Amino acid sequence: MSQLRECGEEYKSYLNKANILMEALPYIQRLHGKTVVIKYGGNAMIDASLTTSILQDIALLKAVGVNPVVVHGGGPEINKMLKAMDIKSEFHNGLRVTDKATMEVVQMALVGKLNKDIVSQLNCLGAKAVGLSGKDGLLLETIKKPSADGVDLGYVGQIIHVNTSLINTLSQDEYIPVIAPVGIGADGESYNINADTVAGEIAVALQAEKLMFLTDIDGVYLDKNDKSTLLPAITVDEINRYIDDGIIDGGMIPKVQGCVRAVLHGVRRTHIVNGTIPHPIVLEIFTDRGIGTMVSE
Repeated sequence: MSQLRECGEEYKSYLNKANILMEALPYIQRLHGKTVVIKYGGNAMIDASLTTSILQDIALLKAVGVNPVVVHGGGPEINKMLKAMDIKSEFHNGLRVTDKATMEVVQMALVGKLNKDIVSQLNCLGAKAVGLSGKDGLLLETIKKPSADGVDLGYVGQIIHVNTSLINTLSQDEYIPVIAPVGIGADGESYNINADTVAGEIAVALQAEKLMFLTDIDGVYLDKNDKSTLLPAITVDEINRYIDDGIIDGGMIPKVQGCVRAVLHGVRRTHIVNGTIPHPIVLEIFTDRGIGTMVSE
């Protein structure tokens, strides 16, 4: 130790690392054995360094005794495949209008490619990940989502039941479930489900300690053009008012609605966090200050 002190800057570097670990300790203890649902998607999925950073965070959670459950999206990959096949993509209230041809592409992109890519990378980091879709073991039992404002969304699903036993069997053992947001109907049809909605429903069904949405922005803004208006915390009533006023719109609506449903049905904490910065999960969960926007009652 005396030799380290004599090294000056090197000693400070070691001390800073020790202090970081000590700051994380109470959060590790509090979350040990608890379930954290993480929705991962957006631009972070198409940047190799960000992908590695996020998956390292998830592997770390498992290593220190937390039970992460990963729900992934894949909008950019779906858009890329649809464009290559010359299939037009349309959205309504942040949800993809999904005809039969689009549904086939969604399954190829989410279940066939992205899910297995995530599982493979987590395994390479020393974790034991298992890839699932909502069709495996009737994980996500689904009905067709009713038309919205007269718009038929096609093969877009609404979850009616989550098979928690399958998820718990994996996550409470040594595995990390990685779930693609494709559900199954009673008729055997596949349904596209918004990944934010899936994450929220799974968090509620599991009574998770935390639900985290990794997105492309820092959180919820009062003014999207003014970074100083980021809200570190927001209530359910404020969310409903901001949606009505158009302050929260587009793809942010399913995220905040997932947060609202979660906190109203037993999930202790929900967070919207920027997944395009290094190690966003560790920064949110294991530091005193945290990042992003927390949603509460």
